[in-house]
Amino acid sequence: MKLRLFLLLAGTLFAATTQAGEVTVAVAANFTAPMQKIAQAFAHDTGHKAQLAFGATGKFYTQIKNGAPFQMLLAADDETPARLEKEGLAVAGTRWTYATGRLALWSKQPNLVDDKGEVLRSNRFEKLAIADPKLAPYGAAAMEVMAHLGVLPVVTSKLVQGESIGQTYQFVNTENAQLGFVALSQVSRDGLITQGSAWVVPQNLHTPLKQDAVLLNMGKDNVAAQALLKYLQGEKAKNIIQSYGYAL
Repeated sequence: MKLRLFLLLAGTLFAATTQAGEVTVAVAANFTAPMQKIAQAFAHDTGHKAQLAFGATGKFYTQIKNGAPFQMLLAADDETPARLEKEGLAVAGTRWTYATGRLALWSKQPNLVDDKGEVLRSNRFEKLAIADPKLAPYGAAAMEVMAHLGVLPVVTSKLVQGESIGQTYQFVNTENAQLGFVALSQVSRDGLITQGSAWVVPQNLHTPLKQDAVLLNMGKDNVAAQALLKYLQGEKAKNIIQSYGYAL
């Protein structure tokens, strides 16, 4: 009886191990923290592993066009996945909006940023960090906000650009820039700013940051990729996403 039980357990373990797979995912830099958490839960719950690469959506688009071996893209916009689908590089019918992002003007200094962003009109800072608007949707949104507020003539000479919103965050976090436009997810948890001071930018000041995911052609027959696609739409992943300030 004990031998039969052992063989049954061993067979179950072997089956689970052989079915486990791996998926390579290109992830927009703003979604770094929640995706790391989701990947851990995904591995725990399914046995599959997600290999994550973080960066600017525009840069990922170029890499995918040039044959980079990504099997799924979680973009910072909805245009890039749609373009890849149209160009035949993504699986039709797999694109969906996994989150809507929020932009924040943030400083590591506790009292620098006010709740209306009026600091942008002041002389209280020397450098303002944004993500490259040509590569990063959050950078393009930041430019829209500043144009809407009429502060571009004041701040243009103070701008420093990060390749992605991740690098932009680092500029402000290391205080090489006194403030910057970052993703709310980078500086908040469960609705609270974790450090410093911030203005959560009203969404009517920029184009909505709809973030789409899509299964790429290289992941079409990958069981792990298909499992992650489904997992991201489940309740556990949704709860993690919302806890970082995203809307669903």
